[in-house]
Amino acid sequence: MTDDTHTIHGGGLTATIKAQGAELCSLKDGSGVEFIWQAGPAWPRHAPLLFPIVGRLANDELRHRGKTYRMTQHGFARDNCFAWAERGESRCALVLEDSEATRALYPFAFRLAATYTVDEAGLDVALKIVNTGEETLPASLGGHPAFNWPLQAGVSRESYALTFANEELFPVRRLDGGLLRAATEPSPVKGTELPLSESLFTDDAIIFDRINSNSVRYAAGQGASIGPWLKISWRGFRELGVWSKPSGAPFLCIEPWRGYASPSGFDGDFSDKPGLMHIAPGATETLSFRVVVGPGVPV
Repeated sequence: MTDDTHTIHGGGLTATIKAQGAELCSLKDGSGVEFIWQAGPAWPRHAPLLFPIVGRLANDELRHRGKTYRMTQHGFARDNCFAWAERGESRCALVLEDSEATRALYPFAFRLAATYTVDEAGLDVALKIVNTGEETLPASLGGHPAFNWPLQAGVSRESYALTFANEELFPVRRLDGGLLRAATEPSPVKGTELPLSESLFTDDAIIFDRINSNSVRYAAGQGASIGPWLKISWRGFRELGVWSKPSGAPFLCIEPWRGYASPSGFDGDFSDKPGLMHIAPGATETLSFRVVVGPGVPV
């Protein structure tokens, strides 16, 4: 344990969290299998938190009450150092509050807390936004965990699939220049299953803005899993992003979101941007996701 990181343990699982961005940077099972992407050259992050936006704004500009602020993709939380609020054996909590630096980018008062808890089977991530100001707080919030793809050496990437809890028949959205395309596309999910391949991500992330499930299983093989597997479930999030780089990058991001990039052509005040939460003064919004891992069947 250092001031920069904290490792929690429970039921054979270990998770390590960084103060920088309150970012999960490792999740290992009892046999030492690492599930989290280790921030290699293909992408320098592990599992950043997205706040106060998810995705991009047009021209990276946030406009509010006649003023313009610079807000880059996915917001600033991932690049800020959170303060430790709790550092226990199986649980830790971190907090980021507005400051002069954040208000130069985002003119709102807030408190964002991230709590990580491990138990016998998995990791819980609870995210809480408190509006500490006197006006409505417009915000988005998202997880961006990147998992190793494949989860086990010697297993082909093409043997992996996402299996959703329910059928996903609604069209999906794609991005153009980082902004949400107006046109939808047919869902690539066949019933409940999305076979994974690099070609899925030629047009960037797959965005389920009308997600019908609250969980998805990530595994190789049909029926019994080949090697390690995981299941991610979520509460309070209304959208889901699935992303990797179409260049052979060995990670897969499964991202519960509350919000999404600005639609192409949107040119209004930030408070009117589609997909935002609007949190009343003094109110709290809590969202969470859980990652359960399993050993599968050895190859």
